Amino acid sequence: MNENYDVVVVGGGAAGLNGALMLVRSRRSVLVLDSGTPRNAPAAGVHGLLGHDGIPPAELYAKGRAEVRSYGGEIEDAEVVGAERAGDGFVVRLRDGRTVRARRLLVTTGLVDDLPDIPGVREQWGSGVIHCPYCHGWEVRDRPIGVLAIGPMATHQALLFSQLSDDVILFGHTNPPSPEQAAQLAKRRVRVVSGEVTEVVVEGGAIVGVRAGGTVVPREVVAIGAPMRARVGFLESLGLKTVPHASGMGEHVPVDPMGRTEVPGVWAAGNVADLAAQVGSAASAGAMAGAQINADLIMTSL
Repeated sequence: MNENYDVVVVGGGAAGLNGALMLVRSRRSVLVLDSGTPRNAPAAGVHGLLGHDGIPPAELYAKGRAEVRSYGGEIEDAEVVGAERAGDGFVVRLRDGRTVRARRLLVTTGLVDDLPDIPGVREQWGSGVIHCPYCHGWEVRDRPIGVLAIGPMATHQALLFSQLSDDVILFGHTNPPSPEQAAQLAKRRVRVVSGEVTEVVVEGGAIVGVRAGGTVVPREVVAIGAPMRARVGFLESLGLKTVPHASGMGEHVPVDPMGRTEVPGVWAAGNVADLAAQVGSAASAGAMAGAQINADLIMTSL
């Protein structure tokens, strides 16, 4: 690892690697720093990505790393703990005490799901407990699905899953549907069960039901729309902060259409900026940000 780079990319997922690829192909010196904790690590495969449907996340990222390195890009398994402005660039601090300088930063650290403290949820997260009908819906089609209403998008989520299974139940939990929403659910034959959910019942490593209001309702799959939060706390020293997303889904980093944040010299792409972005759109946003950073460096040299 050198001491100075044109661009340091913080986060080595689809957005970060595709941004790095655009930059190294423009002959920029690039360092990708990745903590090795991708959000989709528990998933068996990436879906909805043309030409790569079903590819394991680790395999996709390994291919991306190889492509970036083939053009001279550097990738380091390291955790960033902070950054400070230094002249017209930045000093990035790593957990192990090392520092590195960058003229520009691309933040692609993704997000974390604030899962509810309900027994069985974390244990089954990414397998029996899922969140996205487009990422996992085909794999759970025709099975008994329970949707936990823990966020503002629960009814919408249940309606989407009703396209994949005729046996969908919305558990009202602490966020029961409004009368209008209940009418929508009834039209799609989605049953509503009242009562607070206290457990996702797991037996033999698989979900067998949901305990709500003291009663266990048989289910094989549970969907939740947990609040999501962009992982950028370590960059607050630069003034990079999250704000509530208009959808109510969580907190993100606002960016312009080119990925530029409110902090000069800092771009962001992927789920850190777009909570609903899937792998393909995250990669596309990373590519756009990488291209814009390259153009910005050219313009500042004139």
